[in-house]
Amino acid sequence: MSRIAIIAALEREVSGLIRKSRRIQQSYSGRAFTLYEADGAVLIAGGIGLDAARRAAEAAVELYHPDLLHSVGFAGALQPGMCVGDIFTPSLVIDGRDGGRINIAGGKGTLLTCTHVAGAQQKAKLAQAYAAQAIDMEAAAVATAARVHGITFRATKVISDGFEFDMPDLSRFIDPLGRFRNASFAFHAALRPWLWPRTAELARNSNKAAKALGKYLNDPRHLANNPIEAKTI
Repeated sequence: MSRIAIIAALEREVSGLIRKSRRIQQSYSGRAFTLYEADGAVLIAGGIGLDAARRAAEAAVELYHPDLLHSVGFAGALQPGMCVGDIFTPSLVIDGRDGGRINIAGGKGTLLTCTHVAGAQQKAKLAQAYAAQAIDMEAAAVATAARVHGITFRATKVISDGFEFDMPDLSRFIDPLGRFRNASFAFHAALRPWLWPRTAELARNSNKAAKALGKYLNDPRHLANNPIEAKTI
């Protein structure tokens, strides 16, 4: 039985952990999940977005009964000083849907969970509105699942796009289960030469971020041997 359940959006975010894990298939609530087990932890890359993260967290709770739900993965910078590859462990997660706040003792800074990919102009507005340092699309849903089940919550994010980087519109390439349609996006970008520089930079940034996150999480101290309590206010 795994004590720690790690919830990510995409396998490429946590490729550094997956390589050392045992891959298995499990079903929960009519959906098949691919899980990775290793060293007292289970990892689920459940898909992009709040709904996908909620389903993955609920599956982890039901199948593994963990003591800790740990939201990990990519995040966008909401401050100019944050660079691609920087690790961010927030002390506060804000749900952008309703303003709900989840405090995490021992962290530092604010992570905003939003329902969509934010471009450069929107990042600046969100940073001002929420006084947040980074933005993701999943952490608040994992935190809510942890609260409902009385489980400790933690979040560790890595910056994958800088404050001034204008993300391409990726929403149309995310299916209802939170899976990213790589082939469709590649075809879309291939027909639009003006997207090539941003697409190439996005790929480089993602690779750098994934390596940094893998290095950080492969240190046993960073998988929460001493879980940090969280509460919702």
